Parts: sequence; C-alpha cells; structure tokens
Amino acid sequence: MCIGIVMLLLAAPAQEGDPVLTFERVKISDTAFEAAGVMDVDRDGNKDIISGENWYAGPDFKTSHKICDIRIEGDYFDDFANFPMDVNGDGYDDIITGGWFGQKMSWRENPKGKSVEWVTHDIAETGNVEKPAFFDIDGDGELECIPDTPQVFIFKLIRDENGKGTGKWKQHIAWPGNDGHGIGFGDINGDGRADIVSPSGFHLQPEDPYAGEWEHVKGPVLSQASVPIVVHDVNGDGKNDLIVGQGHNYGLHWWEQQAPDADGNSTWYQHDIETDKSQFHEMELADIDNDGEQELVTGKRYRAHSGNDPGADDPVGLYYYEINGGDFVRYTLDYGPAAEHSGSGIELWVEDVDGNGWKDIVAPGKEGLYLFKNMGRSDE
Repeated sequence: MCIGIVMLLLAAPAQEGDPVLTFERVKISDTAFEAAGVMDVDRDGNKDIISGENWYAGPDFKTSHKICDIRIEGDYFDDFANFPMDVNGDGYDDIITGGWFGQKMSWRENPKGKSVEWVTHDIAETGNVEKPAFFDIDGDGELECIPDTPQVFIFKLIRDENGKGTGKWKQHIAWPGNDGHGIGFGDINGDGRADIVSPSGFHLQPEDPYAGEWEHVKGPVLSQASVPIVVHDVNGDGKNDLIVGQGHNYGLHWWEQQAPDADGNSTWYQHDIETDKSQFHEMELADIDNDGEQELVTGKRYRAHSGNDPGADDPVGLYYYEINGGDFVRYTLDYGPAAEHSGSGIELWVEDVDGNGWKDIVAPGKEGLYLFKNMGRSDE
C-alpha cells in the first residue's frame, strides 16, 4: 500500500452547541498529577479514582490513600498514565504507568486494597515515554500496551491457562525508528487488522503482529500530535479517518481518507475543527449523551511544556464534540483561568463512576484533579 498526500484546508470550525447535558464539577484535589483512572481499588463495590501518588475512595472521593512517591522534575511528575489492569492475576486491578524522565514502563502492584504503599515493578526500559497507550492490537479481546516512545514497542501481558495475568510481559518492537510525538490505532488500509498511526505515517500490521518489523508507509505529517491520534470513520464512508489534536500548538483537525488514486495511492485532506485553541494533548471517544453515537472528549492540557507552548497562557477548557459526519459541534464543560477551571491533562478518564447511567469525566492536570459528574439531559 502506498500513501500519497494531498493537503486541502477546509475551514469549517466547530460551532458552539446549546447545553443539553448538566454536569456537576467537583474538585477532588489540588495535586498536579496529569494522569488519572478509575477502578475499584479495594473491591468494596464503589469505583475509586486513582491519580499519581494517591487513590481517592468512592463514592464521595473525600478520603485519599497514598500509593507511592513519584519522581518530580520541575513542574512535572514522572507519571504519564494510571491505567488499571490486573497484571498479576490476584483479582485486584493494578496500575500501569510510564515516565518521560525515567524512560521506562512500570506497573504498581495493588496491595489488595490495603492502606499501605504499593510496590512498583519495572516492565522494560523504553526511552522517553510520552504516554502509555492501550489497544487490542491483535484482536484477541485483551488490551496491549503500546506506549508513545522513540521505538514502537508492543507489550503483551502473559496470561495463564485461565486467562489470568502472570505479572510477566511479552515484548516486541514493531518499528525501531523514531516516530515522533503521537500514536494511534485502527485499520487504515481496510484489511481487517489494526494498524499503528504515527506522525511519520502508518505501520501496517502483518499476519503475525509479533514477528518482525511492521511495514511502514507514509501518511500525513502530523507534527506534535495528540496521544492518542483517534482513528474513526468521521464521515461514514466506510474508510477510517484521523482526528488529531496539536499537543503543543494551536489546532484540532480531522484528516479525511480519500479513495485511492489511479496509481493506488491514498490521499488525505485536512479539515479544521479548532484553530484558536491550543494544546489538545489528550482525546477520547465516548458516548457522553447516550444517543448511541460516540463523541470526542478533549480539552487543553495546562502548561504542557512548562508554559513554553503557543497559547500557554490562554484559558484552559474541557469540551466534548458531536462529530456529525464532520460537522463538529463543541459543548463546553469548563473554561477559564487555570486557578479556577480544568483542562484535560495528559490522561483523562471517561466512565460512569456514580452508577446513574451517564458517563462522567475525570480530568487531571497541573491545575488540579476534577470530576465532572454527568447528570444527564437538562430537559428531562
């Protein structure tokens, strides 16, 4: 498969929608950790929030428990994911993380919900970890860890005959080159296998994803792209497109995949979603309004490069977007100075934490840890 690039800027920025959902904003903590997740740490039936050095006990999240000490570098904590997974198969979710400064992937062992510090285990040295990403790359129903690192690593948890984690990992390097800032996953060439998207192009999955290097083909130049780059059929034409935020600059765009040209080269057109908002570093797809369609959840990461990015002093914001076949509509959950409002951090979490049937958003960042409780439609 060859990839040809045609860039066409279509100025169709997102419109602001009238509020249809009611959110209750709760500030959980003033801590500056940029990653968060949700899991039932102590198996008491309540979902808890994990973020950096602490976990916060549900359902009110007012009581915090220490996980461990985390390395500090300037205004960064070296903790770029808090992803829950039962790594050792004991029935309690652990945490998978990685760090830019420590240059390795690790997992923190849940002490079965006890109020003691967690033991951190190294998975592998990888070089700088921009963010650990997770996707079922081989289609077996289990998530693999594919961090945004200089090389393209795939870490697969080794499971026993009962499907339980063993605490050990299978490691494969799908691509040895330096791909840059940003990573995503999805079937690009229509062969039914998920590929890996990078700022330099696409890594096409072979029949055996763990045998040798993946074929690399050129794609759109995405610069310092979001983590993840979202692979999604935006316009419903049966071909996957790309939704890309600029993690360290202004801009949120979607790239439309066109039919191959006469020589078999595919083409990609860039559409604007936002041009006057910056640092869209984290993005997730989720059905926020319970309409059966996925929305895009994202916002501004605060002080992503310690205040040195374009737009660093602009107000922070947290948003979700109706996709509408490419006619994006923005709904603003929060917007304003970072001293009082929330952005999207480096790893937000979307999940129904209070059991009311509507997905909530946990938004960490250097401006603090927030929970946006989705109370449903305002007209109901």
